[in-house]
Amino acid sequence: MSAESTTPGSTPGSTRSLTEHVAAVLARVAALPAEDVGLDELAVEGPGRVLGADVRAVALVPPFDAAAMDGYAVRLADLPADGSPATLPVVGDLRPGSPPDRRRRAAGAGHAVVEGRPPAHHATGAAVRIMTGAPVPGWADAVVPVERTSTGRFVAGGPTTEREVTLARQPRGHVRHRGEDVRPGDLLGRAGDAVTPALVAVAASAGLTALPVRRRPRVAVLSTGSELVPARVGSSSPVRHDGLPDEGRAADPTGLIPDSNSLLLAALARAAGADVVRVGAVPDDADALRAALDRVAAGPGVDLLVTTGGVSAGASDVVRAVLDGDDVRLADVEVAAVALRPGRPQALARWRGVPWVALPGNPVSAFVSFALFVRPAVAVLAGREPVRPVRRTVAEAWPSPPGRTHVVPVRSLPSGVVERAVSPGAVRGEGPGSGAAGHATSALLGADALALVHPDVDKVEAGDEVDVLPLDLPFGAGA
Repeated sequence: MSAESTTPGSTPGSTRSLTEHVAAVLARVAALPAEDVGLDELAVEGPGRVLGADVRAVALVPPFDAAAMDGYAVRLADLPADGSPATLPVVGDLRPGSPPDRRRRAAGAGHAVVEGRPPAHHATGAAVRIMTGAPVPGWADAVVPVERTSTGRFVAGGPTTEREVTLARQPRGHVRHRGEDVRPGDLLGRAGDAVTPALVAVAASAGLTALPVRRRPRVAVLSTGSELVPARVGSSSPVRHDGLPDEGRAADPTGLIPDSNSLLLAALARAAGADVVRVGAVPDDADALRAALDRVAAGPGVDLLVTTGGVSAGASDVVRAVLDGDDVRLADVEVAAVALRPGRPQALARWRGVPWVALPGNPVSAFVSFALFVRPAVAVLAGREPVRPVRRTVAEAWPSPPGRTHVVPVRSLPSGVVERAVSPGAVRGEGPGSGAAGHATSALLGADALALVHPDVDKVEAGDEVDVLPLDLPFGAGA
């Protein structure tokens, strides 16, 4: 099944299936511990966080009987049962946030004008002006909306001017009763649920100040290759954004290329909900790679190492050289040939105890491998269920090489079907027809999913259903 190497110089055995390699990756990670995080922080940093334990309310919602409409709080017994109107004196004014049990004497009136909740023994046969959200007096059992009274409407910010009001019974009481929404002990969220804006808000209303959430995974990413240099604009190269050819710029004679892979991995890891340590590019030198891995593994709380490049059997494949070496810092090595296109060469290990996922270096291969293997690992670390493929209908035919799972970047159409995402070169009639080639990175710009074509299929026909893995990324035109 798998190609497993725990001794120096071992070589891959038989080809491993996609499902088998996913299982091998996930066997190396487990959900991180939970920590209490304040709601203020979760409101800003909550996306991607997952509950580490069940969450229950500790307070009533609403905490008191509250007005659901602007109007007048009344006692139904003071209004005719047949629905005919009655005129009642207005003896108070209640607004949201009024302090309870504070009242003053109204000039020329025999009742107490109430600024907070009137006491339960308040005189009957009266009405209290009340705003939405204010506490309903203990003696009142209904709120009559102002639109259905002789007042008609309230003036925003205006004082209490009416001495009496004419109103009648209404079909509804317009009172939000204490605890009718949430009571102490009610389950608000289960372990494994995502932290959502609604959960943060309801938790605050229900008396909580923090939630037990899994620690956000910390992922270190680096790329390998002596040809890689930091992505930058040369001092002699003008910045161009119009897409027009720069005729005055000669071809780069150095053979160096921008390090896009570490940027890709960092962005993917962040989109997956991880905190990211981006190392950048490491040359094709085993000692340099070991030193970079040491620096990362010795850092604060790294949960996963992800590298790209150097994992095959070439003379410059530095990751493979390190994995095949005899090093006490290295353990649990698996070098695998996965039945996958693109992304066949893969490897797993632990460096100083930290799980290490080694991906191929071709950009699309790295992208596909991250989506299939690393993103599920980050989900498990975060306490989430990995994203699962769904069935979708394809809009066009394309050939598929048998014997491997063929991964094709696709984009969703408004009709719900998917079509291949293509590179600008393919649009011009140059290069591969889709991002299936390991270097055609630009085909990913419009992709919002990956089609996973079964190894037994040699051609996908228009109208066929295939497994599609949603990317759900905040990057790219298709997101």
